[in-house]
Amino acid sequence: MGFGDLKSHAGLQVLNEFLADKSYIEGYVPSQADIAVFEALSGAPPADLYHALRWYNHVKSYEKQASSLPGVKKQLGKYGPVNIEDTTDTSAKETTEDDDDIDLFGSDDEEENEEAKRIREERLAQYESKKSKKPTLIAKSNLLLDVKPWDDETDMAKLEECVRTIEIDGLVWGSSKLVPVGYGIKKFQITCVVEDDKVGTDLLEERITAFEDFVQSMDVAAFNKI
Repeated sequence: MGFGDLKSHAGLQVLNEFLADKSYIEGYVPSQADIAVFEALSGAPPADLYHALRWYNHVKSYEKQASSLPGVKKQLGKYGPVNIEDTTDTSAKETTEDDDDIDLFGSDDEEENEEAKRIREERLAQYESKKSKKPTLIAKSNLLLDVKPWDDETDMAKLEECVRTIEIDGLVWGSSKLVPVGYGIKKFQITCVVEDDKVGTDLLEERITAFEDFVQSMDVAAFNKI
């Protein structure tokens, strides 16, 4: 079980495949599992690995709340697909092969000689070939955004008008409402559907908070893959 070396392109490809039908590493809400895998990356995945990049951008939006997310961090090798050996976990004792008997990453104790390199390259080529034959799906997510005004004197109708003027390829605005938060202040809630490889939560936050005369902050209240 594991993703392999998440600082390598091969490891990121395994992570991308794992997240093709998942929003999170475990369960249906962000947790310490997401933080553990996020911290193992050296940076954002490349744009062509859009499932991993979508997940990375979403988890990054929780950086300030990382310690309060549910769950307990486990060893990195405890997360990920069960058919991939995690070569970054030195406690791993057994190698699990996938359905096609392809060992993507080899053994930590394998002698680095020309024959071993050739075999590993052939296995990686088989993996790439198998992935390239899969149809490309447009990954979409349904978001619920909380947009908070500065005070109870903020013109909420104007705030909504500003938000809905935002046009991005891959973004469709949905229904909205005002929700009381106390002391006469109401927050603006709005739903939207986004194409994950085109629109991230960071981009939405940047565009919405740009209306600084009306908007104090923006948070993602709910995130669900479609």
